[in-house]
Amino acid sequence: MVPEWPAPPGVRALSTTRQGGVSLAPWHAFNLGDHVDDDALAVAENRARLRRELPAEPLWLTQVHGTRCVDAAIAVPGAEADASFSRQRGVVCAVLTADCLPVLLCDERATVVSIAHAGWRGLAAGVIEETVAAMQEPGERLIAWLGPAIGAQAFEVGGEVRERFVDHDPSAASAFAAERNGKWRCDINRLARQRLHALGIGRVSGGQHCTLTDAERFFSYRRDGLTGRMASLIWLE
Repeated sequence: MVPEWPAPPGVRALSTTRQGGVSLAPWHAFNLGDHVDDDALAVAENRARLRRELPAEPLWLTQVHGTRCVDAAIAVPGAEADASFSRQRGVVCAVLTADCLPVLLCDERATVVSIAHAGWRGLAAGVIEETVAAMQEPGERLIAWLGPAIGAQAFEVGGEVRERFVDHDPSAASAFAAERNGKWRCDINRLARQRLHALGIGRVSGGQHCTLTDAERFFSYRRDGLTGRMASLIWLE
């Protein structure tokens, strides 16, 4: 999937689906995660196929639902982080997801790009804020795209999750809808937009693809448990 967003020439980005790879069930087919018990040779082949579409091997991170953002040009592969950025051309920033929200960012002059793995924990802790800070650009110069993630009608959470966001910003209450069982439906895309807007980032696209309800195209941890991972990637040409 190629994002539909007003990124300037010189910025390239894509988000993979589950289609086109060699992994067998339940990871079928284009699983790019090497930490989900899939056959290592299948993952290596899937990554090799992806690599042919890229200028360089992506910086694969060890994601921990935190807020650390690293420079993809100098970070060690497997670095423990949930976001990366780059000002160097041909350096590919990447995150793996299967319900969590990938947030892609660039500046309007095509001088810096970044990507964040924003599950609800990382989003609440400030992964978007840390990623934007690493870019060292004012929010009004930045452009964002929200990749495939679990949709508002499919994401059920407990009251403690809602409290985390509402304590940070009372307007976050608009991203939650009460269920009869005492749980809440959570709109993670709206929460991300609120965080981006608070940073002055008004140009935000995407957020319309639900990983849980579209089993043909997307992996979903909530739906399947043992499953693969998609990749979202961004780089400067």
